[in-house]
Amino acid sequence: MAEQTTTVTFTTNTTQAAPPAGQLRTHRGLLRVLLLSIVTLGIYALVFFAGVGNDLNTIASRYDDKKTMNHWLLALVVGPLTLGIGFFVWSHNLAKRIGKELRRRGYVTTFGAKTYWLWSILGLFFVAGPFIYMHKLCTAMNKLAKDYNEKG
Repeated sequence: MAEQTTTVTFTTNTTQAAPPAGQLRTHRGLLRVLLLSIVTLGIYALVFFAGVGNDLNTIASRYDDKKTMNHWLLALVVGPLTLGIGFFVWSHNLAKRIGKELRRRGYVTTFGAKTYWLWSILGLFFVAGPFIYMHKLCTAMNKLAKDYNEKG
């Protein structure tokens, strides 16, 4: 009689998701944004913020069920219609959402809506504030994108 062998394999459940197929940008920086915005007469700033919003939607939407408004729509339609108030609301919500996602992913951070209002708005009084905010924004988005690229 022929002997039969049975092979048993065990699989383990892991909670870590596979990294995403597409990789997000992790090299945002203040100097690049400033120089390219000057050279392109402000167009790069629009491209930069549109990219930040799109990347944040990619990273966070499945967890918080929110969607950041496209920055082109804000710049060309909503901002002018609201006499600029839309920019404040959009920036407030963006910073708040980035901070929440950083904390959800386990980063200890103080980045959030308060960071936007203190550095970008009140910081105008000593000129460097908006630049500090942009640096903090770039750093926060680089952390989120790197974490997303590694863990999904």
